[in-house]
Amino acid sequence: MSDAIVIKNIEIISVAVTHKTNWLFLRMTSFDGVEGLGEASLSGREGEVIDIFAVEKENIIGRPVDLESLERKLQFDSLPRAAYSSAIMQCFSDIVARSQGISLAESLGGIKRSFVGMYANINRRTIDRLPAGFAESALLAQRNGFTAFKLAPFDEVLPNQSQREIREAMTIGFDRIQAVVDAVDSGSRVMVDCHWRFNFKGAEDLINALVPFNLYWIECPIVEELTSIPDLVSLRHQANKSGVRLAGLEMNIRTSGFQPYLDGGAYDVMMPDIKYAGGPDELLRIAEVLESFGVDFSPHNPTGPICHAASIQVCAAATKIDLLEHQFDETIYFDELVSGELPTVSEGGVVIKSSATGIGVTLNGEVLQALTIL
Repeated sequence: MSDAIVIKNIEIISVAVTHKTNWLFLRMTSFDGVEGLGEASLSGREGEVIDIFAVEKENIIGRPVDLESLERKLQFDSLPRAAYSSAIMQCFSDIVARSQGISLAESLGGIKRSFVGMYANINRRTIDRLPAGFAESALLAQRNGFTAFKLAPFDEVLPNQSQREIREAMTIGFDRIQAVVDAVDSGSRVMVDCHWRFNFKGAEDLINALVPFNLYWIECPIVEELTSIPDLVSLRHQANKSGVRLAGLEMNIRTSGFQPYLDGGAYDVMMPDIKYAGGPDELLRIAEVLESFGVDFSPHNPTGPICHAASIQVCAAATKIDLLEHQFDETIYFDELVSGELPTVSEGGVVIKSSATGIGVTLNGEVLQALTIL
C-alpha cells in the first residue's frame, strides 16, 4: 500500500456560533503527529452525523490506509453519512498534504490558478428581512471586496401554496432583489436562491417576473428529484431565453448523484459541496465531469472556515471554475476560530498563496474551547 498513513485518533467538535447556527468539525491525527481537519456541518442534522461518527470512527483508527482504501471503507448512502465520510476524506487529504509539506491544491495535482472568484452569500447575516436590510448587507459585502452577491428573498413562498398565493407571497421578494440591485455597483452579479420553495408553475411565473433584474443565475427553484429533471430542463430553457442561467444540486452526493442531471441537461451551473459530495478528490472529479458536459462548477460553501479553506484549495486545483460561494459576515467566529490566515477577498475573489500547507489553517484552541458544545 503506497503512501499509507496510520490514524491514531479522530475527534468531532460541535461549535455554536450563533443562536441558529452550529458548525461541526472533525480533527484527525496520524501516529506521526500530523493533524488534518474536515467539516461536516449539516444544519439541523448534526446529531445524526455525531451518532454516525460514534459508531464508525473505530473502523479506521489504528489501520494503515491510503486515500483509495479509506474511500472504499466509507459509506455515502445518506446525507448525514455523506457529511461524515466527506469530512473524513477532507481530514485525510489534509494530512497527506501536510505530511508532504505542500498545499492541498498541490497534493490534488497542482495549482491551476492564482485567483479564485467568489460571491458573497448575504442571506444568513441579514437579520432584518426588509428590503433595506438586504441592501445594507450587500453594501457591506461590496465594501469588503465582493462584486457578486446572492440572496434568498422568498421567505414567504411555499410549494404547496396556490398559484395566486405564490404570486402574492413572492412580491416582497422582488422588493428585496430590487433593493440589492439598486445598492450595488452597476455590472455587479446578483444571484437569487429560491431554496426549493416553488412548484413548477410558480417557478415558471417567477422566471418571467425576474427578467428585468438581469440576474446572473436563479438557484434551486423546485425540488430536486429524478422525476423533476424534465421540469428543470424546461425551466432552464425558459431562463436561458432571457439570458439567465439555472443553478442547483448543492446537496448531491458523489459523481453518481450529479450524472442523471447532467445527462438530462437540467442545469447550467452545478454546486457540489465538499462536505457532502465526497471530499476533495471527489469534488475535483465532479468538476472534471461538469466541464466535459459544459456545465459550470461553482461549489456550495455557506458554512464554516474549514469547509471554506478546503474549498478554496480545490478551486485552485480545478481546471475550470465559475465562482466559489462565501458565507458573508454571519458571525465573527468565521475568522476567529482558525489560526493561520484565510485569504482576504479583494476585487471579487482571493489570491491563492502557494506557501500554504494542507488547507492552510488550523483550529484556534482557545476560541474553540469557549464555543464547543461537544
